[in-house]
Amino acid sequence: MSAQELLRHSHEPFRSELICGRLVEMEPAGALHGLVAAQICRLLANHVLAHGLGRVFGAETGFQLASDPDTVRAPDASFVALERVQATGIPSGYWPGAPDVAFEVSSPGDRRGEIEAKTRAWIEAGTRAVVVVDPRRRNATIHGRGGATPPVAGAQRLDLDDVLPGFAPVVDDLFA
Repeated sequence: MSAQELLRHSHEPFRSELICGRLVEMEPAGALHGLVAAQICRLLANHVLAHGLGRVFGAETGFQLASDPDTVRAPDASFVALERVQATGIPSGYWPGAPDVAFEVSSPGDRRGEIEAKTRAWIEAGTRAVVVVDPRRRNATIHGRGGATPPVAGAQRLDLDDVLPGFAPVVDDLFA
């Protein structure tokens, strides 16, 4: 399947991603997952809009990471820097390429290998930081080209200043 075919079939009653031309169905997110993803989007959007840094995209926004075969993935929240938005505009279809920052909220059914593979795919496609948020452990880990930071939790700050200037929310706020 191609990215264009996937876009035409977006009315299907299930969540899906396209990985190397193969449609992969995903179960709907649970309530805790959705709540945390919405809170991340709120914190991120408030900061990005207040500082004119770019655009924030909500859950299920498709990013086309590869072509022939096509790969379209969708993080739980994402950020694209202003200069990239100005260069391309906002497409009506999938964003061409990777976001600058992708947030992935882990679900109880996620296997560690799946999360690692998705994180690696984002980094290889050009995402500068992937933040994996674990609602069960109430922590977050930042992944980048140089590897992963130790998990942060509680009153510690999730410091993304090198990719997203000034954005360093208290981890507990992700779960408020």
